[in-house]
Amino acid sequence: MNKNITNFIATIALAFILSFVLPWWSVMTAALATALFIPLKKAAVFFVPFFAILIFWVVYSFILSNGNDFTLAKRIAVLLPLGGSPYVLILVTGLVGGLAAGIAAIFGKQISLATK
Repeated sequence: MNKNITNFIATIALAFILSFVLPWWSVMTAALATALFIPLKKAAVFFVPFFAILIFWVVYSFILSNGNDFTLAKRIAVLLPLGGSPYVLILVTGLVGGLAAGIAAIFGKQISLATK
C-alpha cells in the first residue's frame, strides 16, 4: 500500500480512537505520531494529515449536528460571521482541524529528521 494512503488511514483511525479520551487537540497528537512512524515526502507531509483530519472532522461534526437538527451549529454560525449557515461552520471546523493536524505533522517530520 502507498505510504500516503497508509498515513491517511492511520491518521484518521488514531484520531478517532484518541478523540474518545483526549480533547480536540488529539488530532494533532495523531498527526504527529503518524508523521513520526510513517514518513512522507515534500508537501505530502502537510497535506495528507490535513485532508485526513478535514474529512474526519467534517463527517464527525455533520453526524453530531444532524442528530439535533443542526440547532447548535445554526446558533454558533449566527454568532460568527458565517451568514448563519451550519454547513459553512462545519467546513470551517474541518479546516481548523486540518491546519492543526498539518502543522503537527510537519513538527513530527522535523522530530524524525532531528533524531537521525
